[in-house]
Amino acid sequence: MSDGQSHGPGKGVFNIGQRVVTTLVSMVETRVRLAVAELEEEKANLIQMLIMVGLTMLFTAFGLMSLMVLIIWAVDAQYRLMAIAVTTGVLFALALIFGLWTLRKSRQSTLLRHTRKELDTDRKLLEEHRS
Repeated sequence: MSDGQSHGPGKGVFNIGQRVVTTLVSMVETRVRLAVAELEEEKANLIQMLIMVGLTMLFTAFGLMSLMVLIIWAVDAQYRLMAIAVTTGVLFALALIFGLWTLRKSRQSTLLRHTRKELDTDRKLLEEHRS
């Protein structure tokens, strides 16, 4: 008797099913590892960016306060109120512009870009094999 006959006729189907499950588990494991690697990289980038933004904002705030005091002292007493109003208006306009720019940039997400690309490729391959 050969090996195929000693195990019965269902052994071939069982082996095929086992290989399919093993392949699927391997694919899922690869995708999860890719997602974890990307999340760790994004976390490191985000922490570094938050520290840099915090320091930038701190130094910018002190610089702007010093500049405002200097401008207000340099202007004649009769025009100081107008100088304060103009300076405040310019600062609010800059805050609005940069706030809108930051909002636009935050919507351009690249989080898990490679993982989403691989999952899209997997979905397309599965749809092709289904047809």
